[in-house]
Amino acid sequence: MSDPVHVETHEDATILWLNRPERGNALDAAMVERLHEALDIAIVQSARLVILRGRGRNFCTGLSLDDLDAASDGDLTLRIIRIELLLQRLYNFPATTMAVATGRAFGAGADLFVACDYRVAMEESKFSFPGASFGLVLGTARLAARIGDGASRHLLLSGGETTASEALCLGLATSVVAEANIGLAVETAGAAARRLEPQTVLALHDRTRRSDPDADLAALVRSAARPGLKERIKAYRAAANDARALARP
Repeated sequence: MSDPVHVETHEDATILWLNRPERGNALDAAMVERLHEALDIAIVQSARLVILRGRGRNFCTGLSLDDLDAASDGDLTLRIIRIELLLQRLYNFPATTMAVATGRAFGAGADLFVACDYRVAMEESKFSFPGASFGLVLGTARLAARIGDGASRHLLLSGGETTASEALCLGLATSVVAEANIGLAVETAGAAARRLEPQTVLALHDRTRRSDPDADLAALVRSAARPGLKERIKAYRAAANDARALARP
C-alpha cells in the first residue's frame, strides 16, 4: 500500500505530496494522520518552508467519502475534527507554509490551501467550499481573515466554483503561475522563509491572526454534532452526482 503522503526533504524545505491521485487526493483518515506526522517531522528537522502539493490532476478534492456507507455520524465527526486540528496547525505553523493548487481544491482541500501563507494557484485550478451544503462550519474564520467577511460569506453560501484568476483578485490565492514557473515560486518563497527564525514566525502569526482556534473548533463540533450528518453528506453527494450528469454533453 502506497504512503498517502510522500515526504520530500530538500535542505531546509519539506514538500508534502498528497498521494491518492486515483481519489483526487481526497482526505481519508490515514492521510490526515500522516499529514499530522509529517508536520511533526518538519518541526524536528527545523524546516523553514513546508510545501503542500497534490499528485495527479488535483490538489485535493475534499473529505474522502469512500467509506461513507460504513461510517457512523461519530466516525465522520472525529475525522472532521482531526482535519480542523490539522488546519489550525498549518495556519499557526512555526515555519512558512505554501500550497500549490492544481486542478480542484474543493472542500477541506480548499481549506488546506487557505491555511497556508503562500497560496499558489495554477492557471487551471478551481476552488469551492461546499461544506455548508451538508451543515458543516469548517475553516470559515480563516477564510474570512484571508478575503474578508463579505466575500467569504458569498463563497460559503453559494458553494460555487472560483477560478484561479478570481481567487487572486479575492486574495484567496497569493499568486497565479504557469506550471513552468512553479520552481521559481518555490525558490522565492524559500528565500523569504530563510530570513526568519521559527520563534519569529510564531510571534508574527500570533499577532496577525484574528481566528480563535477554540471558537473555530467549537463552531465545527456544534455543526457536526447535529443529528443526521451522514444523511446530509449522502444527500449532498447525490445532488452533486446529478449535477455532473446533467452537465455532461
